[in-house]
Amino acid sequence: MQVVSISSLKGGVGKTSVTTGLASAALAAGIPTLVVDLDPHADATTALGVQASEQLDIGRMLKNPRKARLLENVVSSGWVEQARRNGGGSALDVAVGSAYTGIYDRPDLGRRDLRRLSSVLAPAEKYELVLVDCPPSLNGLTRMAWSASDRVVLVAEPGLFSVAGTERTMRAIQLFRQEFAPQLAPAGIVANRVRPASAEHTFRLAEMESMFGELLLAPHIPEQANWQQIQGAAHAVHHWPGDSAKNTAKLFDSLLENMLSSRNGTQEHGQR
Repeated sequence: MQVVSISSLKGGVGKTSVTTGLASAALAAGIPTLVVDLDPHADATTALGVQASEQLDIGRMLKNPRKARLLENVVSSGWVEQARRNGGGSALDVAVGSAYTGIYDRPDLGRRDLRRLSSVLAPAEKYELVLVDCPPSLNGLTRMAWSASDRVVLVAEPGLFSVAGTERTMRAIQLFRQEFAPQLAPAGIVANRVRPASAEHTFRLAEMESMFGELLLAPHIPEQANWQQIQGAAHAVHHWPGDSAKNTAKLFDSLLENMLSSRNGTQEHGQR
C-alpha cells in the first residue's frame, strides 16, 4: 500500500482536480484505491459521486482514531458503477470529507495529534493506493497527512507565485521529514492547468524544469474548459464522452504510471 498526499500551499491550482484525475486513472487500471478527503471543503467527496450516508466522515474518525473502524465507514464512489457499466473498474472508496476536519487545521498540533490519520489508516491494507486530498495550507491537516504518507505529490500552475510556493513546499517537506516523518519523500510535481500557447506558461515550465529536474512529472495537464462540468456531474474523466476528455484521461493514465514508477528515485532524492 502506498499513501500519497496531494498537496499545495497555494489555493486555486487544481489540487482536487489532480486527486480525482489520478483516482479515475487508478479505477480504470484496476488498482484498489481509497481517497481520503481531508480538505474541509470536501470537494473531492462531491466530485467522486458519494451519496449521503450514516457512515462517519473522516473528521469524526480522526476524533477517535482507535475506534474509527475505517473499513466500516468508507463509502464506495459513484464512479464504480460507471466503470462497471463500461466493463471495468475495481474498488474506489472514499473517506468522506466534512467541515468537521477544520478543528484540526491549526498550526499547534503535537506529535500525538499528527499520528491520528496514521492510526485511522492502519486497517487499510486492502488498498494498493491511498490518495489524501489535503487543504491548501501547512497547518495541522496537511502535516497530519504527511505524517501518514509515504510520498507527497505537489500541484502547481506554471505561474510566478505558484512556482515560488512549490519551492517553499519542497523546503517544508525536507524540514518535516527531519523532525516528524523520516519515511516521507516527494513523489514529484504536477504542472496543472497548463496553456501551451501561453509564453508565460512556457517560460515558467522551463523554470520549473531547471529548479526541480526529474521531480517535475510528465505529462503536464493542460487547462480543460469542461473540467468543472465533469466534476459537477460527479463523473470520472475516463467515463466522460468526447475526444477532449479521452485525451485528458490518457494523460492521467501516464501521470499515474510515472508517479508510481518514480517511487525509488524520489525516495533517493528525499534522502539526500
